[in-house]
Amino acid sequence: MELRHLRYFVAVAEELHFTRAAERLHMAQPPLSQQIRALEDELGVRLFERHQRAVKLTAAGERFLLRARALLEGASQAADEARRAARGEIGELNIGFTSSLPLMSLLPAALQRFRQQHGNVTLHFHEEFTREQFQLLGSNKLDVGVVRFNGEEDTPGIALREVRRDRLCAVLPRSHPLAASSGIDLTQLAGERIIGYPSSTGNWLTRRLEKLAREAGFEWRVHQLAGEATTQIGLVDAGLGVAVLPAPLQCVQLPGICYVPLLDSHAYMTLTVAWRERDSSPLVAAFVDAMLAAGAAAP
Repeated sequence: MELRHLRYFVAVAEELHFTRAAERLHMAQPPLSQQIRALEDELGVRLFERHQRAVKLTAAGERFLLRARALLEGASQAADEARRAARGEIGELNIGFTSSLPLMSLLPAALQRFRQQHGNVTLHFHEEFTREQFQLLGSNKLDVGVVRFNGEEDTPGIALREVRRDRLCAVLPRSHPLAASSGIDLTQLAGERIIGYPSSTGNWLTRRLEKLAREAGFEWRVHQLAGEATTQIGLVDAGLGVAVLPAPLQCVQLPGICYVPLLDSHAYMTLTVAWRERDSSPLVAAFVDAMLAAGAAAP
């Protein structure tokens, strides 16, 4: 049984006239009659009572009409949903992000752009470190990721586009001798008690700072570990040391701290959007475009 057989049957059932049904279907009447006979033979029941000048549904035909209409409607909806999904109008998107992203105006701007054209798409958000996002992209558990990544290592199979660069800032107690500075060099933090991320996290900031410190002639040593940026800021406020974090985290304001930009030319972290290279999803492409547009428009 094919969908065309159901369409033929419904046309005859609604017209109760083979000639009018054939005209409605833009086909000749004899082939239509043959197709209905073939359908009845396949089902093993009579769907119509045929008289010289009238056609009437049998009890089996009336029951079959209800199901046939539902099947045709379902097929139409399925085709429509497939076309809408191909255009990126519906579907689901799993988005990974780093902890600082919700604190930036960039995310609301990107989501607003995305929603303008894709308002019926369901978005699922997952807060993960960069390395974990790459792993989840590789295992198809994320569709797109927003990561802090300066190209520290190869990412086979993953496409990357830079959204923006954020200056690194020293997070200092207000009582610190450098707190009143408009900017400092990383070397001025040599010898400080550093608060930073554990090496077990998938955060590349510590690796970036270690590289910058080596280039500046000293060793970057983390004395106090904290897995969350906001925790690091709180520990600075408590007087346990100093931290270095991307500038957008300046929105976290505590009475006892201040943020001082690092002046070193490479003292920045790149916000990057990542996705699987072979992913042809229009939703992924649309979200990437929205992030890039929001990044270009951001101050």
